[in-house]
Amino acid sequence: MDSWVRMLFFIACILPPLVECKVRHYKFNVVLKNTTRLCSSKSIVTVNGKFPGPTLYAREDDTVLVNVRNLVNHNVTIHWHGVRQIRTGWADGPAYITQCPILPGQSYVYNFTLTGQRGTLLWHAHVNWLRSTLHGAIVILPKRGVPYPFPKPDKELVVILGEWWKSDTEDVINEALKSGLAPNVSDAHTINGLPGTVSVAICSTQDVYKLPVESGKTYLLRIINAALNEELFFKIAGHLFTVVEVDASYVKPFKTDTLLVAPGQTTNALLTTDQNSGKYTIVASTFMDSPVVAVDNFTATATLHYTGTLATTPTILTTPPPRNATQVANNFTKALKSLNSKKYPANVPSTVDHSLLFTVGLGINPCPSCKAGNGSRVVAAVNNVTFVMPTTALLQAHYFNTPGVFTTDFPGNPPQVYNYTATPAAASSQTTNGTKVYRLPFNSTVQVVLQDTGVIAPESHPIHLHGFNFFVVGSGVGNYDPRTDASSFNLVDPVERNTIGVPTGGWVAFRFRADNPGVWFLHCHFEVHTTWGLKMAFLVDNGKGPNESLIPPPNDLPKC
Repeated sequence: MDSWVRMLFFIACILPPLVECKVRHYKFNVVLKNTTRLCSSKSIVTVNGKFPGPTLYAREDDTVLVNVRNLVNHNVTIHWHGVRQIRTGWADGPAYITQCPILPGQSYVYNFTLTGQRGTLLWHAHVNWLRSTLHGAIVILPKRGVPYPFPKPDKELVVILGEWWKSDTEDVINEALKSGLAPNVSDAHTINGLPGTVSVAICSTQDVYKLPVESGKTYLLRIINAALNEELFFKIAGHLFTVVEVDASYVKPFKTDTLLVAPGQTTNALLTTDQNSGKYTIVASTFMDSPVVAVDNFTATATLHYTGTLATTPTILTTPPPRNATQVANNFTKALKSLNSKKYPANVPSTVDHSLLFTVGLGINPCPSCKAGNGSRVVAAVNNVTFVMPTTALLQAHYFNTPGVFTTDFPGNPPQVYNYTATPAAASSQTTNGTKVYRLPFNSTVQVVLQDTGVIAPESHPIHLHGFNFFVVGSGVGNYDPRTDASSFNLVDPVERNTIGVPTGGWVAFRFRADNPGVWFLHCHFEVHTTWGLKMAFLVDNGKGPNESLIPPPNDLPKC
């Protein structure tokens, strides 16, 4: 940054009565930290020695500068999940998509502006499985003087849901890739880094997160699912939530006793402490309605603790939904609607330039070295293409016109039409490999229908799109039928998100406007499926002039 610009920022920050400081500086030192959970210790990768990592606070339209120093023996990147990154794709973070990794001993400054966004998001590592411990919250407050479109809470609390492995997660996935089989599931779930009273770890009583509250208050809970591989239900005994926002987009408020949060999703909910003083159990448990998929069945617990309650007071318990509680999940997702007010409109594209149908699911490819898999390995694919990660970042290859890194022939429809959700599906289980992107003209409108398949087994897939929010206009069970299903799309107040669950054995449709030039990752936020290849990318061309064009790469952009 030029010295005179730095001086302007400095003046702005020391004269708050005259100019509000809009530049936030953070230092993220990626370091190892010896950590004990479930009665055993291991060294984990953290930011600044914290698990979960530090919360990044900013206001709408602030510029954020995060200096990430890699002080561990792993390649590292950080993704600011849900941040629009308008024209700043260099700061998005997915390894080999928008940047090469930060090598051990190196550093990189992520520089981005939170344009027109407010709410809760998350940051996490975006290389291998490091995000299992390398993650934290992003809290974007409204501009000064701008109220929430719901009653002002007395206090705000961040609640991060996650998973814990006794083993090193890099060893877990590397062993799975070597064998060709699915990796081991986690040993426990966590609430703010602690598993709670897990029966397999009765030797430990210190691993329970306590949420202190006062009677008669309203709390805004900023709930984040940072788990690698599991959608989670979230409940508090004896209390109701009022949901007011998901994925940093306001929604029409509604009450529920159970939240569903998929990996990468966030939910803001008001909690009123209107019960008798006491201690109430908080639970986070798995949702998975495919019976053949192995999951971590241990429910994480925490305690909502009213002030003044004696330590000997019995804790009021609650029962989490069954892991296959599809109806509970559907009730939650169907209740989500955009606020669609004058101040916060739902600008849903009414016409579509690119209508895409993407099958998402698993496959089996030959692997002579995979002895445990009898010469085969499990893979995942979008439109039967198992994505192959390049060794040069796609955005760099695009910007510098580097040939041979990717092709622009990603199929907009499945290469074979079949009964997608039949089990077993009447289609080959073998996929093709490739590093393909789908090219979009600037400002074009896009509709994507994500269709689950039963080629190996039907399963829910939380799909995340980088660089954009999108409007979820419809969903259903079975195969998507454009002749009948499109007529029932909600184009008035559909929920606006950055991560959406594809129903098991069903489909979901979303729309967005391609108004952000760059290369933008679309992938399953189950890390195991991303590793297996359930990912692709959109290449959005520049528009007219500098304000519609990708900015040049920064000087400290990591090199491959």
